[in-house]
Amino acid sequence: MASMPADRSPDSTLALLREGYRFIGGRCDRYGTDIFQTRLLLEPTICLRGRPAAAIFYDPERFVRAGAAPKRMQRTLTGVGGVQGLDGAAHHDRKAMFMSIMTPSAVRQLGQLFDDEWRARVPAWERAGRVVLHDEVAPLLTRAVCAWAGVPLADTEVARRSAVMRSMIEGPTAFGPRHWRGRVGRRRGERWLGEVVERARVGVLPAPPGSALRAIAEHRDGRGQLLPRRIAAVELLNVLRPTVAVDRFVVFAALALHDHPQWRDQVRGDDDATECFVQEVRRYYPFFPVAAARVRRSFDWQGHHFPQGRRVLLDLYGTNHHEALWPEPEQFRPERFAGWRGDPYALVPQGGGEHLTGHRCAGEWITIELLKRAVTNLTTTMRYEVPPQDLAIDLRRMPALPPSGLVIADVRRTA
Repeated sequence: MASMPADRSPDSTLALLREGYRFIGGRCDRYGTDIFQTRLLLEPTICLRGRPAAAIFYDPERFVRAGAAPKRMQRTLTGVGGVQGLDGAAHHDRKAMFMSIMTPSAVRQLGQLFDDEWRARVPAWERAGRVVLHDEVAPLLTRAVCAWAGVPLADTEVARRSAVMRSMIEGPTAFGPRHWRGRVGRRRGERWLGEVVERARVGVLPAPPGSALRAIAEHRDGRGQLLPRRIAAVELLNVLRPTVAVDRFVVFAALALHDHPQWRDQVRGDDDATECFVQEVRRYYPFFPVAAARVRRSFDWQGHHFPQGRRVLLDLYGTNHHEALWPEPEQFRPERFAGWRGDPYALVPQGGGEHLTGHRCAGEWITIELLKRAVTNLTTTMRYEVPPQDLAIDLRRMPALPPSGLVIADVRRTA
């Protein structure tokens, strides 16, 4: 049995927070391997990256999700009792509920709602002179996804609800005020949507057919029971919150257009080129840093032993930047996706494996649709300038974003 490389530190939690997205990949490079062991939050942890690692990580016979995510993540980002922490029949049942609302027509409908919100907002950007794109896109996504999901949202609520969901996204890896805002946001979000679900169940609030609200409020588990009110709220947030998180990818797409202006003409009016561009944005820029699981039962893989119950982290960012998968991974090259047929274990910004039964994000198709709409708007319906600002991405900060949020100026409508 081969000896697994190990971090020498008694606990590497502070190193993870200090090094961010490069924590796993940097050590893999140092040890000359795609696997090593360490201690995080005082618990023995195996870290992996690469396609073979992703393929084994998403094998339900080898790994489970129950108890894998740290409590601080559940209490901010994902919620306690949501689909991300389920396994076996319970996971398949809950995942099927989500996939039932992710039809191609439904995804296009959400894209159109976002498109409408974007175009309606452009005149305000023209008048403003300068706007921070990150601050502007989150409310647009909040309006669009709430309308699509069947969740009522008054104009006076948009900023508050958008801020709540952004606090949850910011909270998991933070300490101090940013983390506590995420916890408060999680409680407020669950209370808000719990009331929405209850109103839909008693018939006070109409839940449109095919909507996320209706699917979740009426869903019955394998025992024929409705989801508890709080769990239903968690799952409804698992539709809304990840959609609002796409605001970061929109900023990255705008940054890519700024840094690689030759692609502005290539994506304009060309759906295939836009698809390639969007996929490279998702590969190249940092989004979720890692995914967590626990070993279902002890096994050996590539000469290494995985003891039952051991926590394992898959490096999503590192897999998306692995030289064995992506030649010149630090180069932004959308053309690499021309003719790409997809590989569920190679491109993993939102998890890997299969959509229908595995733990890959159910909303991945939504992300792609929304990004394509954003790229089209950035290149065809408006013109703008990018004034001097700090656009460097600090990979030590999770989740990452340019410090300026990407300021655009002198916006003009073109269509």
